[in-house]
Amino acid sequence: MPDRHVVVRNIDRPAPDVVARLAEAGASTVHEAIGRRGFAGTDLRPNQRNVRMAGPAVTVSSPPGDNLMIHAAVEVCRPGDVLVVTTTSPSTDGMFGELLATSLAARGVIGLVTAAGVRDTVELREMGFHVWARAVSAQGTVKASPGSVNVPVTLGGVSVRPGDVVVADDDGVVVVPRAEAEEAAELAEKRIAKEAANREILRSGTLGVDHYGLRARLAELGVTYQDCLPPSWTHDGR
Repeated sequence: MPDRHVVVRNIDRPAPDVVARLAEAGASTVHEAIGRRGFAGTDLRPNQRNVRMAGPAVTVSSPPGDNLMIHAAVEVCRPGDVLVVTTTSPSTDGMFGELLATSLAARGVIGLVTAAGVRDTVELREMGFHVWARAVSAQGTVKASPGSVNVPVTLGGVSVRPGDVVVADDDGVVVVPRAEAEEAAELAEKRIAKEAANREILRSGTLGVDHYGLRARLAELGVTYQDCLPPSWTHDGR
């Protein structure tokens, strides 16, 4: 039986070109392409704007209000990784800031996603270290309690295993299982091509209700068209 608290040094990661393709597609497109799965919820907000990021997950399970295991995780990170930090009970403490970001950046880590809080947000933006977090909080943490690194965790109701691909941008955070990463990239690219064709059709002036065949759906749902507002709906009855 494994130790209760463990730091796993080595994990399997997807091919870098597959990760790059998912980053190019973005969170919303990937989410739709894989069957509307993997979205880690609206609580995770970006600290920056106009950034698209994807990378293999290095996971951290930590007690609330304690960032000891984030420090422990730095050692096992590789260039291109994304650190995913969760807590064993809900927390909004500022568990991560400029100094930890500096340490991670030196290892080539491209960003962090956390179900807890961050601070030093101005400095993080200035140094170009990308963060998605549940909260921003000046309240710091201690370094006193054990946790684990590179174990399965849950982020916003989504299971994250070490090496899964984390795709994040202004729309939020989506997790793609490592074993599905290449297929997800292919599906996302097909969706992008389809949307490009639809965009040209809509740009020409064709209505979405006609292009997508939605008039029949509206009729099935009992939606009717009338030229004027019915008299009974006006304020004076006329």
